[in-house]
Amino acid sequence: MTGERVDFVREYFKRTNAKLDRILEGISNLTSRVASVEERLSLLRRDVTRIEHRLDGIDHRLERVEKRLDLVEA
Repeated sequence: MTGERVDFVREYFKRTNAKLDRILEGISNLTSRVASVEERLSLLRRDVTRIEHRLDGIDHRLERVEKRLDLVEA
């Protein structure tokens, strides 16, 4: 009877350990995926900043052209 209990407890711990291993593997996978998303988001922010900077320059140049052609009040 005691041997059966020990075997039952061992089997229970083996299953629990296997589930924990799968959970840890999943967490590791999610961690790497989040890191990848963070990296891509950082690159996207850099690109948006660069585009905004270029648009500011274009806006300034357009204002100069409009003034030269007397399309707006100076």
